[in-house]
Order: sequence, then C-alpha cells, then structure tokens
Amino acid sequence: MNESKPKVYLTREVVPAVKTRLRPQCNLHINPEDRTLPREDLLREIQDAVVLVPNSPDTIDAEVLEAGSKLKLLANFGVGYNNIDVDAATQLGIPLTNTPGVLTETTADIAWGLLTNVARRIGEGDRMIRADAWEGWGPLQLLGGDITGATIGLIGMGRIGKAMIPRAKGFSMKVIYFNRTRLDEAEERALGIEYASKEQVLAKSDFVSLHVALVPDTHYLIGEAELNLMKSTAYLINTTRGPVVDEKALVTALREKRIAGAGLDVYEQEPTVDAGLLPLENVVLAPHLGSATIGTRTKMGMIVADNIEAFLSGGPLPNIVNPAALG
Repeated sequence: MNESKPKVYLTREVVPAVKTRLRPQCNLHINPEDRTLPREDLLREIQDAVVLVPNSPDTIDAEVLEAGSKLKLLANFGVGYNNIDVDAATQLGIPLTNTPGVLTETTADIAWGLLTNVARRIGEGDRMIRADAWEGWGPLQLLGGDITGATIGLIGMGRIGKAMIPRAKGFSMKVIYFNRTRLDEAEERALGIEYASKEQVLAKSDFVSLHVALVPDTHYLIGEAELNLMKSTAYLINTTRGPVVDEKALVTALREKRIAGAGLDVYEQEPTVDAGLLPLENVVLAPHLGSATIGTRTKMGMIVADNIEAFLSGGPLPNIVNPAALG
C-alpha cells in the first residue's frame, strides 16, 4: 500500500467494483465488520483520513469533524445527510457530497411492497405457515384491505412521490397529494392527481405514503393528531426518515386499531425499533431496505467514487451539498 496516497476511509463495505475503482488512487481503508462503526473507532480512523465516506447511521458531528485534522472531503454514501452537521463541516471548510438521483425507483418499489404486504396481510400469513398454524382456507381468514380502486394520499411530491403515481395508477387508484409547494395545475392534470391539504389527504386516503425530507418542519409530521384524522381502515407507509413519524403515537394507534396498519422501512432511533411495534401483527417492519438492490447500491458507490475522483483531481465536485465550504 502506497502511504503517499491520501487515506480514504469507508465506514461500511461497498460492492467490489467500487473498491476496484478507488484503490489505484488512494489508500483505501474500510470498516472490516458488517455493523455500524463504534464512535471510538470512527474518532480514531478519522484522525489521518483525507476523505471520509459515512453512511446514514454514522453521526458526523462537530467533535468527529474536528478530530479529522486532515479531513478534506465528506463523500456521503446516500442521498440524505441529516446525520451530518453540515454547518460544522462548512465552517471547517470541508465540502460534503451525496448520491442524488439513484434511489427513486428502488425506494418507490419498497414503499409499494410495504403497501401491498400490510394491506393483504402477507407477513401474517407467512408467520402462520412457518408456525405450522395454518388449518386451510377459510372465508374470513386474514381479510385485508382492497388496493385496486382505493385512494392513495402522497405526502411529499419530489422524485419518489412522483414515482409512486404510475404504480398507483397501475392499480386504478385515485391519487391525491399534499406538498409544501403545490405543483402547477397543468402538471397535476398531466399526472392525473389532485391537490389537497395535509388534513384532507389524511382524512380521505385509504393509504397514506410519506415522501418528505427530514427537516425541522417535518419532524413528527405525523403524530397523534394526524393519526386520529386517518380512517380506521387506512394504512400508513413510511420509507423516508423515521423521525417524520411519532413512533410512540403510531404504536398506540396500531394497538388500539385506530388505523388498520402500517408499513415501515425507517425508524426514529435506528437500528433500535420501539418495542411496542414488535408484537403487533398490523405492522410490517423492514430493516431500511429502501435502496437495497445490487443495481442501486452499485450506482450509489459509483457516484461516491465520482465525487472522490473529482476531489483528488482538483476538479469541481459534481454533487456538492455545501458549496459555501469551498470559500
């Protein structure tokens, strides 16, 4: 290993093609264990790293950034970066890049998978068979909610929210949406969707799917009051960020059958999941699988490599989040 090359530290493994691409250009160091890097290890590894490649579970705060006296680039493996203190990085002159534009279809797929799974009670049926508790077909067994022809409410109309529309239309669903900035009416007509207030979306929808960024205004966007607006036959789907939903309020709503069910891929305190969710049959719990396909994770890694190569060559950073860090 050529120690004259800059150290690039990855907090988790990536697909082999990405490592093959980066190794000729840097001293590549990777967390050898398939788990979130303990903080003390992160603080040690960052001391001589020129580039850090963090993942969403890594807390990159001012203490970590200041420990990286040689740190010149944060090449985030992911689109979201709410785990990173962007202001601190900017003040220290450390640019942050991310991997936009590659998660759209994959995340919409997992949202749709959660929707169909929870509505048709597939997880419950799977557990029943594995427990050898299935006694054969019955007319009232595991009755679920209808999807075809139902109303879906999309909260957030970015790329992933828009990707949900053709999936819903394929099931002849009515699509209503709320977004902080309303689309123009011509685009609404072209997409075949209707705008409504957040309260109307919650009250009218058979399925509510969340597609907003996690910012201060969307923390606990869905809490007790919002869940009480939903139909008792409705389902909530969250594939965005865990803190968008008040998890304890959701547990209560599910336990008391105030809503029919929920499909979750993200949680408030990942990887910890509120213990109240675990015994409930009317919730499907996925371990943050939104981008977990070979193709998508490869694309993400290649964008990380693009960002690192641009930095090492002194070129413009293609996916910079905080251009003010460059002065």
